[in-house]
Amino acid sequence: MKKIFVITSTRADYGLLRPVIRRLDKAENVTTVIVATGTHVKKEYGNTIDEIRSDGFEPQYQIDILKFGNDDTAVAKTIAYTVKCFTDIFASDRPDLVLVLGDRYEMFAVCTAASALGVPVAHISGGDVTVGAKDDFYRHCMSAMSTIHFPSCIESRDRLYRLGQQPDSVFCVGGLGDENIKNLSLMSQEELEQSLGFKNLTPFFLITYHPETQSGRSPESDMNNLFAALDKMEGYNLIFTKSNADAGGEIINRMVDDYCEQNSHRAKAFFSLGLKRYLSAMNIAAAVIGNSSSGVVETPTFKVPTVNIGDRQKGRYIAENVICTTTDADSILNGIRKAVSAQFKAVADTAKSPYDMGCVPSEEIVKTLLNFVNSDNHTVKIFYDGE
Repeated sequence: MKKIFVITSTRADYGLLRPVIRRLDKAENVTTVIVATGTHVKKEYGNTIDEIRSDGFEPQYQIDILKFGNDDTAVAKTIAYTVKCFTDIFASDRPDLVLVLGDRYEMFAVCTAASALGVPVAHISGGDVTVGAKDDFYRHCMSAMSTIHFPSCIESRDRLYRLGQQPDSVFCVGGLGDENIKNLSLMSQEELEQSLGFKNLTPFFLITYHPETQSGRSPESDMNNLFAALDKMEGYNLIFTKSNADAGGEIINRMVDDYCEQNSHRAKAFFSLGLKRYLSAMNIAAAVIGNSSSGVVETPTFKVPTVNIGDRQKGRYIAENVICTTTDADSILNGIRKAVSAQFKAVADTAKSPYDMGCVPSEEIVKTLLNFVNSDNHTVKIFYDGE
């Protein structure tokens, strides 16, 4: 029986991995081992491991790696500790393949442990660019250590080629977020309001802001600028989803809690909405605001106006529904006002997602993974020099 490990460390990557896990769980002659780590197992980040369990999956491993805080020194210590933890796991319970998604530092550490032990890695969403976050180089390093690649769009596929990945190892299947949007049964406004405990929710903004880890910008300053802009949009309610475990994330989350307490008549914050509530909120929001990848990757399918702040997502494909601003308060405010205008809504309605490849991504990913683990022809990785 072949064994595929699926590693998830945040609410975001689990939401994308869920359809892949469902298909793997039903596959014959393969055992799917789910490892929950990172923010999933931390109370202060909402114990999102419960979302995995509510889908009927029990993680076989639960690894607490966030023991050192989340400044830059703590992140380095977390990487080192994560490499040790996963080296121990992979050495004692060796996978035939490890599946990872995205660009986070803990996933970089997982790939490091697997590669050092000669365990093949499959990587989803390689080849992207996010100039404003250190995730950028973690992602490219993960691609270098991976044997199979599943980029989400043509632009990312071509970048993987330029980064030296053999073309026959790259499978451009489209975006899992796009698949979720098409296949998930979303909540009505009434159901969402009841679930959130927020009557008369609309019109509202869905807001997620993460630190710009690459630029060295002050998270306090950036959040105060965002709050200043939101203060001038008094006719809109505010739903915040909190920041991740990057350096500066705790500062942002404390500021969001304080802001929501001071504006309890119109603002609420959640560690995690869960996939269904999050996409349901995105579907009916007046605008999505912040610097989360979902703001530029998933919103084009909904055609919802989006305000992308700062440089964290710089380098990603920007669709017609997305307005990019600086972190300056006036720039953010002007972006929000433009986003809610009738003229821009008409522009947003023309948005086309670059992440639709005309197939079902999870189906193609699982088919490729099964073909790989059931094949004995695993050659040594050779970097591609082009033709």
